[in-house]
Amino acid sequence: MRPVENVMMRDSAAEMLPAAADPKHRILKDVFGFDGFRPGQLVAIEALLDKRHVLAVMPTGAGKSLCYQVPALILGGLTIVVSPLVALMQDQVSALRLAGVAADTINSSLPREANVAAWRRVASGETRLLYLAPERLMTERMLDALRRLPVRLIAVDEAHCISQWGPAFRTDYEDLSRLRTVFPGVPIIALTATADETTRGDISQRLFAGQVETLVLGFDRPNIRLAVEARQDGPRQLLDFIRRHEGRSGIVYCLSRKKTEETAALLQRHGVPALAYHAGMDKDARDTNQNSFMTESGVVMVATIAFGMGIDKPDVAFVFHTDLPGSLEAYYQEIGRAGRDGRSSEACMVFGLGDIRMRRQFIDGEDASAEHKRRSHGRLDTLIGFCETAQCRRQILLNYFGESAMPCGNCDNCLDQEPRSDGAAEARLVLAAIAETGERFGPGYIVDVLRGHETQKLVERGHQTLASFGSGKARRNSEWHSLIRQLIAGGFLVLDIAGYGGLFIAEKGRALGRGDLAFLYRPEPPRPTSRNKTRMRDSGAAEGGDSALLAALKATRLRLARERQVPAFVVFSARTLIDMAERCPRTLLAFSEVNGVGAAKLKDLGKIFLDTIEAHFASKSE
Repeated sequence: MRPVENVMMRDSAAEMLPAAADPKHRILKDVFGFDGFRPGQLVAIEALLDKRHVLAVMPTGAGKSLCYQVPALILGGLTIVVSPLVALMQDQVSALRLAGVAADTINSSLPREANVAAWRRVASGETRLLYLAPERLMTERMLDALRRLPVRLIAVDEAHCISQWGPAFRTDYEDLSRLRTVFPGVPIIALTATADETTRGDISQRLFAGQVETLVLGFDRPNIRLAVEARQDGPRQLLDFIRRHEGRSGIVYCLSRKKTEETAALLQRHGVPALAYHAGMDKDARDTNQNSFMTESGVVMVATIAFGMGIDKPDVAFVFHTDLPGSLEAYYQEIGRAGRDGRSSEACMVFGLGDIRMRRQFIDGEDASAEHKRRSHGRLDTLIGFCETAQCRRQILLNYFGESAMPCGNCDNCLDQEPRSDGAAEARLVLAAIAETGERFGPGYIVDVLRGHETQKLVERGHQTLASFGSGKARRNSEWHSLIRQLIAGGFLVLDIAGYGGLFIAEKGRALGRGDLAFLYRPEPPRPTSRNKTRMRDSGAAEGGDSALLAALKATRLRLARERQVPAFVVFSARTLIDMAERCPRTLLAFSEVNGVGAAKLKDLGKIFLDTIEAHFASKSE
């Protein structure tokens, strides 16, 4: 195994150049219908073919699945894909089968006869990719059976769950660490759209014992405008936001199933074509709503986080959070479903004290270790700091994932130039308290020092004698906590999430302490200003209406999806339909050049869509 590498991937023109004689490019074109690899894909594929383990952190929409699907077809034998959601597994299997790839899933939602038939295909060597949930894979019976088969590759999708779910309520995710010993010599790829440095470290140690090549693509999505508002009148704020995007597709995320249904009903009463989606709904109802969202223009999906994984709809114009997400990683992943067509889009979140209280109750109620709960509280504090900050939100977000950026000019804080409070004096009090206590303690302890609270732990250490003790009596506890969160979000302080939750001073903080840097902060949670709303309203791009041809192609896709009982995007993605409408192919040869049309779909679906195109032009000539 090679030494661990950490490669920050950037766009590479070389990865887009086809090589007809190369099996990787031949499979990409013949099976999946694409002319070239996206950034990062080829690097991951070549590492797996060289039998090296890979951790790939790639943004939503970057094409993670091809990183293991292409080598699976080159290596032959069986590839095992571990996935957290039954619906996601079934959609991916359906998409692969339409592309002519022998794929199967065995899961609890299928009747026993279907699972038995799937296993027979696996055991006979017919199946190339087998999708399993971790709970089914990590049973001794399944592992013993798979040991006897030619397993060539293992892919762990949504790998951040190893760090964030395993210790809490899906312990089989943690058990995936056994895979490297159960299947020695088999390359493993872990894939996720979002993982901070701590989460990447968790995955690396638990799944790979540190021996893995980590590929990290850039996290920046500059076409998504970021905004956060304090909740004042949540329903009114949502309706005002939706009106700015009238006629465009979007996603509204809610914390609970009940709120999801209530919010969808609210939007419907105000004339918005809104649908609900959550795990408690009947599967047929969920599938119907998902198909409508994927195929129709201007539909707003109101959903819990059950909606999103594997969804590829490029024209999502906005994401609105009615409640605080669980972490910055979750926030980043959820807003990443907007603007995947590269057009201007917007992500807005409203939050209040009730959100923070509820999130803390969720964490405390988890069946998890004290260390895991402490990390979760630390991540929540970082997210709250992001909400409260007066600095460029994109800078804060990218800094969290280890990237640097200039002020973006495309978030509410950059667009709203109202003066902020100079917090340099208060910040230096915080820095002094952290330095005098040895850069070992968390925010709560530092606030106790500043406020002059003679707690038992503080007195035992003699910290009531420090110069900084009581220096911040003039401010409330909540004010100091908010200021510390903003210092963390701004990169002046570092919260040791992976360690014991202590604060230490970053180089930027030391420069602030010397007076070389300023610190502007927001004393109160952010509130929208009329000027900010106007600027964001004026700069939003309006969605153009669909052409008659594109509408006809979508109708054909929906009909086929219903006939085959699969989600519409499994038939063809929205990108493929858009390319089809632009190219207007009239022959099978021309149809084969459409982006996303492989050999199997050309044979199976080509004539059907060509007939739709012919009918469209015939109607125009009448």
